[in-house]
Amino acid sequence: MSNVTISDAVRYIGCDDHQIDLFESQYPVPNGVSYNSYVILDEKIAVLDTADRRVSEEWMAKLEAALEGRTPDYLIISHMEPDHAYNIQRLAERYPDMQLVGNAKTFTMLPLYFDLDVSRRKVVVKEGDTLSLGSHTLTFCMAPMVHWPEVMVEYESSEKLLFSADAFGKFGALDVDEPWDDEARRYYINIVGKYGTSAQALLKKAAGLDIAAICPLHGPVLKEDLGHYVSLYQTWSSYAPEAQGVTLAYCSIHGNTAAAALELKAMLEAKGATVAAFDLSRDSMSEAVASAFRYDRLVLAAPTYDASLFPAMEDFLYHLKGKNFQKRTVAILENGSWAPMAGKLMRAYVEGFKGCTLAEPMVTVRGKLNAKNRGELAALVDALTA
Repeated sequence: MSNVTISDAVRYIGCDDHQIDLFESQYPVPNGVSYNSYVILDEKIAVLDTADRRVSEEWMAKLEAALEGRTPDYLIISHMEPDHAYNIQRLAERYPDMQLVGNAKTFTMLPLYFDLDVSRRKVVVKEGDTLSLGSHTLTFCMAPMVHWPEVMVEYESSEKLLFSADAFGKFGALDVDEPWDDEARRYYINIVGKYGTSAQALLKKAAGLDIAAICPLHGPVLKEDLGHYVSLYQTWSSYAPEAQGVTLAYCSIHGNTAAAALELKAMLEAKGATVAAFDLSRDSMSEAVASAFRYDRLVLAAPTYDASLFPAMEDFLYHLKGKNFQKRTVAILENGSWAPMAGKLMRAYVEGFKGCTLAEPMVTVRGKLNAKNRGELAALVDALTA
């Protein structure tokens, strides 16, 4: 069980989940995930968000232990997604005098999930509103589309805490010791990535705050080197490459396209390039997508299939389009024995990506890689490493 300490007055009551296999039924989480929740103990008591149904009993027990017999005055609803909001009705029924704090959009969404009459117990807040708990004061900051329309974050001024909702979140349970960057990047790109403009707006608001710790709804409480985390969020949300390198995303039916892609990988590495290769039929799609955003260059290698694009590559490009992939150099390697179409279709995707440059030449393999193709690969390597 994770043991997170914030302060005497601000308690962490979140829970780890190691039984979950796919977050949002699509993203593998081999090290689980945390559902973070907090309680502020003051003259008034505020609970900040609940937890997923998978950990309801554990979460309720941790809340009651923190309360030590007291009754919460407020439930702050930062985000209505069920992994954070599932226990709203249960908590509201357990504490009928507790008020629910959210914005106008929060209370529009609440009936979509719960049969709960909050007409006499809701507190509707807007940008800049404050809630005094005694020596602690929460200021509310709206963060629409990071990554749902009702999202808001809270800043507690006495301890300088930013309760950041899904911003600065990370895959992985808190009892697992692993680097923050990789799983935070995969979380951001795949969960929030489409909404970079919204994330940038939130970062601008946060820049005016004196922040000692960031308390997200997933992942560790961030207390040290906050500049590092903020800098990465600036990079990710502006769609700028994080590092120089090549993501090589390939798929293959009988192995010939894979062989060509891996030969290209060896040639790039011989020129000193960092290359992250992903077999799209077998490797994690979310890791391949995150890598494409991490590096400044992308190579797409796929065969023609049923006079169209091989499904795994189509799926990859669909994900990139959905996350607003942009500002990269992209190269294309296609394969097709009698009627190559993959290159044309991949090119159409790339031409729709904002600010992307196509590297030439586009390499067309017909079946097995040959000497002519190897010369074309060498030219493509030169273009990618110039």
